[in-house]
Amino acid sequence: MKKSNRKVVCADGFSMSVQASTSNYCEPQNDQGPYTEAEVGFPSREEPLLAQWAEDPATPTETVYGWVPRHTILTVIAKHGGMVEGELPNGISNLWVSS
Repeated sequence: MKKSNRKVVCADGFSMSVQASTSNYCEPQNDQGPYTEAEVGFPSREEPLLAQWAEDPATPTETVYGWVPRHTILTVIAKHGGMVEGELPNGISNLWVSS
């Protein structure tokens, strides 16, 4: 079983889990990637850019978002100022805050 990626934390404090493996909602659904879509989970606050993929739209911070395109994941990270910590699945480029 593949290890989980550390939660992505952005410069403005927004955070979310981004996972991809045989047990996640991703494409391809394997343990290697490179991934074109990944599962986002439990964002720290509601994020409209993710809304259409919500498993349970009524609880936007307590649900998972399946098969989210990598460009959408990167757009969310950029919107929140870039990554300051965390990990992304293989095939989704890290968008670190430049110092």
